[in-house]
Amino acid sequence: MSAPSAPRVVVVGAGPAGVRAAQALVEAGLRPVVIDEGRRDGGQIYRRQPEGFTRGYAKLYGSEAPKAEALHRDFDALRGKVDYRSETLAWNLTPGELHTVRAGEPQVLPFDALLVCSGATDRLAPVNGWHRAGCYSLGAAQIALKAQACAIGSKVVFLGSGPLLYLVAAQYVQAGAQVAAVLDTAPARPPLAALAGLLARPRLALRGLQLIRQLRRAGVALRKGVRPLEILGSDEHGVAGVSVFDAHGDVQRFDCDAVGLGWHLRAETQLADLARCEFAFEPTSRQWLPRLDEDGRSSTPGVYLAGDGARILGADGAEAAGRLAALAALSDLGHAPGRALYQSQHADLRRTLATMDRFRRGLALAFPWPQAQFAGLPDQAVVCRCEAVTAGELRRCVDQTGSREVNRAKAFSRVGMGRCQGRYCGHAAAEIIAHACRLPVEDVGRLRAQAPVKPLPMDTREVLS
Repeated sequence: MSAPSAPRVVVVGAGPAGVRAAQALVEAGLRPVVIDEGRRDGGQIYRRQPEGFTRGYAKLYGSEAPKAEALHRDFDALRGKVDYRSETLAWNLTPGELHTVRAGEPQVLPFDALLVCSGATDRLAPVNGWHRAGCYSLGAAQIALKAQACAIGSKVVFLGSGPLLYLVAAQYVQAGAQVAAVLDTAPARPPLAALAGLLARPRLALRGLQLIRQLRRAGVALRKGVRPLEILGSDEHGVAGVSVFDAHGDVQRFDCDAVGLGWHLRAETQLADLARCEFAFEPTSRQWLPRLDEDGRSSTPGVYLAGDGARILGADGAEAAGRLAALAALSDLGHAPGRALYQSQHADLRRTLATMDRFRRGLALAFPWPQAQFAGLPDQAVVCRCEAVTAGELRRCVDQTGSREVNRAKAFSRVGMGRCQGRYCGHAAAEIIAHACRLPVEDVGRLRAQAPVKPLPMDTREVLS
């Protein structure tokens, strides 16, 4: 009798969750396929600099340098033991099959277990004037620094809220860039419930305070409790400054030639949506997220979700979640070495993730998504930059066509139909529609994902038809 074949396990993503998932699978004796849209491993938070660049880890990653170096070193050790496919887009998912494309060449990968470690992207709130040249997401500002060794401007303002706002600003200061101001929409004093959550990880909370001190020592203007008014400039010449209401209600202007925007992160859930996973509204962060059990199992058999693509737990949480989901998959598949690892480690990993989740909730309360900001957004403000859909157009969809659900408003206005497919405008559009309808935001729903999850090259069409 022939020995049973090894289970086919595919990992999507080579960030913190994907690397630790692959590591657990290799330890159990498997050779998984690892699909990575990036050119090198590390994901967004630990994005590697290109070959030939010589900046040290401390300059590139700041306080996160030891973790970045450890993750890179561990994946380097795995490279000969996994089927690593970089610059490969996972663009569709059908039962038991992952559809990918690399350099215009499609491939269908059958799987027994799929671990989606898709990470997160910036969560953006539209500001009047944010469509002008010189406005970037915080993630784009990081990419410019890490992968291209340049700043997004000669004088930069960072506007938004959340730990990433301060981390990116500090990384810019560390790299020698001029940061004019960090403008935070969160209140200066977080609620007591937020403090209770933040104390779940006191060292990490202390690290955030250290970043703030670092920025102050560098002479960066720090303002909390602001309300964005406008990104100043012109369509011809781009950004010239940022104006906000400060915590006292006074208007302040900060001159700059570039702006980095971001309010926490939003989970990349498109593949989970295509897998027909169930979703639930998470009220603390005001996001729709896939339903998971404590080990990362989705509602779709054989599909496991880990990292920021499922819950925004940060890089440390993503590493623990990736390992736990991989071991849970092996246990479910009846893989004996994997089941043994799962039985010996799952309890500790679950406890780690529970701590991370308490901290996540504390962050969401301390740096809240500014839903009240959308009520005052002027009609001419662009919401969907891909399709140039304004706040006024969305409100007209509600008033004139009865669009009380976000996908109906999409059909009438084209919001979310552009290149980003709603990644950067979907949450804001839902908030604007909900306010116009006087409904809770969860009642207007979420934009549904469709394949391809990202645009494909035109020369892919012939081989896919």
